[in-house]
Amino acid sequence: MRVLIATDAWHPQINGVVRSLEHLAREAPSLGAEVVFLSPNDFRTMPLPGYREIRLALARPAAVRRAIARVRPDAVHIATEGPIGWITRRVCRDESYPFTTSYHTRFPEYLAARFPVPLSWSYAVLRRFHNGGMGTMVSSPTLERDLKAHGFRNLLPWTRGVDANVFCPRPDRPLAFSNPVFLFVGRLAVEKNLESFLRLDLPGSKVVVGDGPLRGALTAKFPDVHFLGVRTGAALADVYASADVFVFPSLTDTFGIVLLEALACGLPIAAFPVMGPRDVIGESECGCLDRDLRRAALQALCIPRDRCRAHALTFSWQHSVRQFLDNVATASPSVRAGA
Repeated sequence: MRVLIATDAWHPQINGVVRSLEHLAREAPSLGAEVVFLSPNDFRTMPLPGYREIRLALARPAAVRRAIARVRPDAVHIATEGPIGWITRRVCRDESYPFTTSYHTRFPEYLAARFPVPLSWSYAVLRRFHNGGMGTMVSSPTLERDLKAHGFRNLLPWTRGVDANVFCPRPDRPLAFSNPVFLFVGRLAVEKNLESFLRLDLPGSKVVVGDGPLRGALTAKFPDVHFLGVRTGAALADVYASADVFVFPSLTDTFGIVLLEALACGLPIAAFPVMGPRDVIGESECGCLDRDLRRAALQALCIPRDRCRAHALTFSWQHSVRQFLDNVATASPSVRAGA
């Protein structure tokens, strides 16, 4: 089976969408599938105003139509609701080509955090986008319930995984900070609600990994916080292993792959009781969810690290990719016919 994935999120971006797609491409061949990407690399681009690391593709329907004809996919999956996603949707519908989508980002909430746009307007646009396909993949039961309440149909489960070989406990702390160490990893942008963490009165050290449009302002406002910039792979695992609690202040993430990475390194979670943390932690008792984030962070210090690691091992990228491919096969008549 050959799957064409149309995505506006791609390198050099570092986020959950890109990482999910990377692992999908890596694991798919072992499951008898080939993944081909239609990404901003295939088009001229321009920087998104206010968020220059995100490039908007100047895609045209004719170019997307040629790409689909060249790849001759058994199925098309649209991963994002950007220019490439909308144009691929248009081409697929014009030519009666079945496609699936996935809902990674709560854009209505992200947009409302920046501009006075009613949530109902944004959800109406996204509902039209996703309901036009054969099915929409969602990362968690909470997200599924939320989208159903907004009128989304044909929702399919697609969880995420973690590379437990890269993200694993270390025998000692590779990086030295004053203990205890409270860590955040992610984009430094308004939707991450990062100041709710940085303003907390906590002992020890606060460490932040990542970059984004708010980095300059946050660095100036919180000079006692250790801002380490972007870290990936083993270098990121070293930071996780050097911390005591992973603090996740976001109120809008649909899942949070960084939560699994932290847990795999033996790091307990402190977060608000919202979508993402609630689904990842579940009944595992490897995190503290509380509307008082300071209380959650302090209580999480008492959670055994081996419990966190054990829970992370229940998630794997191979399972995630198998779930994705099963969804595509179920939703695509041509794949079902060839099965």
